[in-house]
Amino acid sequence: MLDKSSGIFMDVTTGVDKDESLVVVYLDFHKTSDKVPHKRWKFEKNSNKEQSCNLDLPKELPHSIKQRLWDCISSRVSNKEFVSCLKGQINSHRKMHRPIQHVERVFYTILALIGIPVNSLAIVILSRSKCGVSPCTTRYLVIMAAADLMVIITDVLLRRFRYYYYPRCFLDITPVCSVNGVLYRAARDCSVWFTVTFSFDRFVTICCQKLKTKYCTEKTATVVLATTCILLCLKNIPFYFQYQPVRIINNMPFSCDTKSDYYTETWWVALDWFDTVLTPLLPFALILLFNALTVRHILVTSRVRKRLKAENKGENRRDPEMENRRKSVILLFTISGSFILLWFIYVVDFLYFVIQEMNPDDYPPFLFHFRRVGYMLQRLSCCTNTFIYAATLPRFRAKFSNAVKYLVTRIACAMNK
Repeated sequence: MLDKSSGIFMDVTTGVDKDESLVVVYLDFHKTSDKVPHKRWKFEKNSNKEQSCNLDLPKELPHSIKQRLWDCISSRVSNKEFVSCLKGQINSHRKMHRPIQHVERVFYTILALIGIPVNSLAIVILSRSKCGVSPCTTRYLVIMAAADLMVIITDVLLRRFRYYYYPRCFLDITPVCSVNGVLYRAARDCSVWFTVTFSFDRFVTICCQKLKTKYCTEKTATVVLATTCILLCLKNIPFYFQYQPVRIINNMPFSCDTKSDYYTETWWVALDWFDTVLTPLLPFALILLFNALTVRHILVTSRVRKRLKAENKGENRRDPEMENRRKSVILLFTISGSFILLWFIYVVDFLYFVIQEMNPDDYPPFLFHFRRVGYMLQRLSCCTNTFIYAATLPRFRAKFSNAVKYLVTRIACAMNK
């Protein structure tokens, strides 16, 4: 039987109401034309007419549904009643998740349509012209925009759009989706840690005058960013081997499924924890620390300067150093503040998961939607920096506005032809 509304394909080996083995095939496809099962498991009855189940239940099923299936088995229901129970449980679970899935599809589509051209424009404008910031700062802003662009391409364009708009393509080949998974992790880590390195650079610029002349240079920024990128890419290479093919078609492996060893092997568990601490827990703490130290330094220096001005009441001089620092402070706080706000829900959800030790699939509707919103806001952080540049840098804003007007004019002319 194929139920198009629930996506569940159930094949009873010899008869629904007979006391024989029951084979259930679990499908989680987006199109009813897909015919290859994703998971298959078997419920058997022994000679004592007591139903038993092997322990190889698919991890795609939430714990609450599994528990309900065990309850059905222990009550010795018929196969027909069991199938009805299974179908009802999964249908109710999917109805709860369906609204947020529609929202996600619209959100990620808009994110790609805006994020890709906006980050591309930022890279071109910042790399080709001066926008009122130092070459060192410009280097950081360009690389941060490039990392954000790579996150949108690898996660939204190549992974999420694969399910939304082109579900059967070469991206389903296991080595391809494994490489894409590694590239996404590397791009995500670079996007986060480039923000950390930028925050540290601004901290040194504002608070460490002796170190500023040696550290805050274009050459040092290039070395720091290149080293960070290489180390993060090397760190993510082992994640290529966490995937296994879901099915083999004509000797070609398709789709990526996480190996069961990933959740049990000690070194995989350690690597996963290291990855989680590295992104985003440690960056979250470091950005808060650098900003707190920067604010403290600004408050102290402001008091000193006010005291000096009070002693020289007759003089009314401008303070060019404070005006230059003002731009750096505004840019720093807007970028790091945006990062903290947009990653906050994701971090809270992770801490809740660790403290409660609760399977996310068993979350009630509010927590489930809270978690999905956290993921969306996390991706949104890859699209906000360009708008921050436009809001805080007048020269960049003028060039960005001119570029947008030019592109709109060219597109309008091309459509009228």
